[in-house]
Amino acid sequence: MSDYPTLKQIQATRERLGSLIVETPAHPWRDSRLSDRTGHSAEVFVKLELLQVTGTFKPRGALNVMLNLSKGQLKRGVTAVSAGNHAIATAYASKALGTTAKVVMPKNANPLRMRMARDLGAEIDLADNPHNAFARVQEIEREEGRTFIHPFEGPLTLQGTGTAGLEFSQQVPELDAMVLPIGGGGLCGGFAAALKQVWPKIKIYGVEPEGANSMYRSFQQGKAVTLDRIDTIADSLAPPKAEPYTFSVCRQFVDEIVLVSDDQLKEAMRHLFFGMKLAVEPAGAASTAGLMGPLKEKTRNQKVGIIACGTNIDIDDFHHIVSNTG
Repeated sequence: MSDYPTLKQIQATRERLGSLIVETPAHPWRDSRLSDRTGHSAEVFVKLELLQVTGTFKPRGALNVMLNLSKGQLKRGVTAVSAGNHAIATAYASKALGTTAKVVMPKNANPLRMRMARDLGAEIDLADNPHNAFARVQEIEREEGRTFIHPFEGPLTLQGTGTAGLEFSQQVPELDAMVLPIGGGGLCGGFAAALKQVWPKIKIYGVEPEGANSMYRSFQQGKAVTLDRIDTIADSLAPPKAEPYTFSVCRQFVDEIVLVSDDQLKEAMRHLFFGMKLAVEPAGAASTAGLMGPLKEKTRNQKVGIIACGTNIDIDDFHHIVSNTG
């Protein structure tokens, strides 16, 4: 097996996933307010992955991992750890494949996401914090024989997320740059691997929250690091640590990682709401925040891709976040 997802593997994965996922559309974002904000006229194309089943890109990876399990493993069920979106995706995949899921979520996880996972049949185990959540998953593996479906690590996961990048490359003209959210790196690594192999000259930028900068620090130190503290509204981009395989793929295909503040994420959420009529969760606005902030000069007058990767947020939380400028 290659050290990174190859186009052949990604293409085979998309065929394997079949109708269990949808091909999400790409949309040209023509908005004078965006041009006013960046100070130039980049040609922007948005991958609308928030229209994916379960509301995020996550089923692409979870399903690909579970489709490669044995009948015995499927019979024993699976487990996962997640602030929400991966839990929902694992629950969806489990229901689609006729097995059961027991997912560990932090106690402060969004209630909407808990409800969505439960509605899809998952049993939820609550943990005090992300570090405890990973430890609890290991207990469930040992005690119940369930297979752990990692939220972002591993070749099969990145071959799954790579299908979104492959789709995008077939939907838009050749891009100069792609701006991707990055937390654990599952989406960014797979998406970047696909695009870089289709368009070798493209620049790939990762956008990470300042308060959860595990991949940024990993790039600085040359190894996967663990964070002592997490503080960001973008809980979907806030794993407690980077992992070796995903880090290695990101380092191979991602040219640079930039950081954005929570206030920049809020501004981007507002901009997507008024400019594209999209109500996204904070992580879903990370690409836009990067484009409007630290990357606006590096993408000047280029053909740029961004992604709206998720929308699992309830109305009250969305209103609270976008209305709070502090």
